[in-house]
Amino acid sequence: MEVNKLHPIFAAELIGPDLAQEPDQALVDLVEELMNEHAVLCIRGQGHITDEEHLRFARAFGPLELPGTLRPDEPRRMAYGLYDASNLDINGEIVDRASLRAKFAKGNEIFHADSSFNDMPSKWSMLRGVIVPPEKGDTQFVDLRHVYEELPQAMKDKIENLVAEHSFAASRIKGGASPEETDRIREAMPGAMQPMVRISPSGRKSLFVGSHAFRVEGMDEAEGTALIEELIAFASQDKYVYAHKWRQGDLLIWDNRCALHRGTEFDYERYKRDLRRANVNEYGEERSAIKTPLQSLTPERQPAAG
Repeated sequence: MEVNKLHPIFAAELIGPDLAQEPDQALVDLVEELMNEHAVLCIRGQGHITDEEHLRFARAFGPLELPGTLRPDEPRRMAYGLYDASNLDINGEIVDRASLRAKFAKGNEIFHADSSFNDMPSKWSMLRGVIVPPEKGDTQFVDLRHVYEELPQAMKDKIENLVAEHSFAASRIKGGASPEETDRIREAMPGAMQPMVRISPSGRKSLFVGSHAFRVEGMDEAEGTALIEELIAFASQDKYVYAHKWRQGDLLIWDNRCALHRGTEFDYERYKRDLRRANVNEYGEERSAIKTPLQSLTPERQPAAG
């Protein structure tokens, strides 16, 4: 096993595991240790593994958050349990850029933590690069533990006991979808209240905001929005950002409890991009983040909640 840092603040790569083999306790312990330290971990060279092996590895770290837009028996490109974070339809062809799904995907280009709109605490996301574009399309990350430590003391004092409301619909509107298009999303995923300061698994305090956050409890709308935007702007300074340049077969893991991420643009209509994601919760039974199935959306139009 070889571990290399990818950024001065956080993020590392792990070279050596073969996830086609059932993970043993030594590997599970190593990955937990590296995630506690680095918050983002790329396991290289996993282009040969199957969807089922991807899911088996994810389940070694907790119960899965299941995608709820499709039933297990409906047609799909990938194994049930994985989120489709690609630009491909069920036949493996590029989705129309004007489609609702493509418009919703624009919201993933703003810094966010997966499933912060869910009342079940999201532990990790595991995103596998099956097909990656030859250029652009990086995924960027921020370690919110380090960002919190860099905040002015006056800001730390201000947000110490504040709570924000997070909604998947709010981030889709920020990405350019219309309020009418997101009404069904709001119904399916009502949202959740989250503290703006959390204790991360490493024991360090962490800021907790992102594009799903849209309202601060006890503040008027304008004041709360301004505070959220100020914190996200502070967190997304270049010096805090790690930009992951994808290699085919990368399995990229991040801790949603203390890291933000966003996708960046690529030539959507020219290059196929097939990314498949497993989400791991802290505890509980496997369940969907979506409370009401989005029955009015066809597979080509369904958003991959993130």
